[in-house]
Amino acid sequence: MGDDARETGRRDPARERSRAEAILPPAGAGRDAARRDGQQRHERPAVNGRAGTTYAALDLGTNNCRLLVARPSAEGFHVVDAFSRIIRLGEGITSTGRISEAAIARAVSALSVCRDKMRNRGVSRARLIATEACRAASNGDEFRARIARDVGLDLEIVDRETEAALAAAGCTPLVDPAVDGVILFDIGGGSSEIVRLARPGAHRRGPPPPDIQSWASLPLGVVTLAERHGGIEVAPETYERMVAEVAGQLADFVSRQPPLDLSRYHLLGTSGTVTTIAGVHLDLRRYDRRRVDGCWMSADEVSSVAARLLSMSYDARVANPCIGAERADLVLAGLAILEAIRRAFPCRRLRVADRGLREGMLVQMMREDGVWRERAPS
Repeated sequence: MGDDARETGRRDPARERSRAEAILPPAGAGRDAARRDGQQRHERPAVNGRAGTTYAALDLGTNNCRLLVARPSAEGFHVVDAFSRIIRLGEGITSTGRISEAAIARAVSALSVCRDKMRNRGVSRARLIATEACRAASNGDEFRARIARDVGLDLEIVDRETEAALAAAGCTPLVDPAVDGVILFDIGGGSSEIVRLARPGAHRRGPPPPDIQSWASLPLGVVTLAERHGGIEVAPETYERMVAEVAGQLADFVSRQPPLDLSRYHLLGTSGTVTTIAGVHLDLRRYDRRRVDGCWMSADEVSSVAARLLSMSYDARVANPCIGAERADLVLAGLAILEAIRRAFPCRRLRVADRGLREGMLVQMMREDGVWRERAPS
């Protein structure tokens, strides 16, 4: 799960800068703790005085290696550093069943940067997870051991339920408090998670905890779907085959839901697919997280962007600044997954989240540490 874009090992500096500048309060344990430098400025004191603790969350997905480094604030956390590099860890796994040597080399390079960033920022609490590529690959445990040996990081290969819960924890601040609930989805490279969340209950401090009613993990992501059906030239009948395949995997989750008044629900999407769609909708000349994260799209607006993308040639997708060469061969597979979800849950609104697993890990660690726990009166 996670960002479903792809590139040839290059960084995305614009996204990294916007991450590092962002403050992520509610919208309205790794063993590699490193030394603390004690020199960095704190933005806002946390409730229990742990604002000096520096946390890190690393998500090694099928395509992307991403890191956030943050410190607690009174209502959330302040991001002090970030890293994102698309490394295509899961490339070819559907045909070979293994993580390739080339992908391992790309992962070692990216994870070494993450290790150095954590050391330089004085991280003292971290969680470092790997998802579908490592779950699916026959050499996943071998890969994990190699990273521990060559990079010094101890990756935790999480199960799909954990992945769904982390996505929910990271995105719950974007649930509209006026609705009954949301259908949250995270379109990944090798798997896609879908969660039905109730409206968060009352809370006094920190981000609201998620109220998970139901969840499922689909063994489909943009890479697996594109590798099976193609992603460069996608005919309408090929696109409909992709949608049908996703719908078949989604059917069990749909059948387990009680009758829902979807006028009282909205969709909440986190992934490179939905952030790309939002960027195209907004006609951004370059990606701007501040405009994308939390933005709303009506069902008609999503349909309009989908029709626009389906009519584009591959070269036109490459030329679009919110798609580019890195996403041009994957975006239609992601769109097919989104379309299957929209047909199953035809909500009137979609909210876009440029946040997810890393934010969920940070919130969980800070909550476990009692960051937002109120002090007893003295």
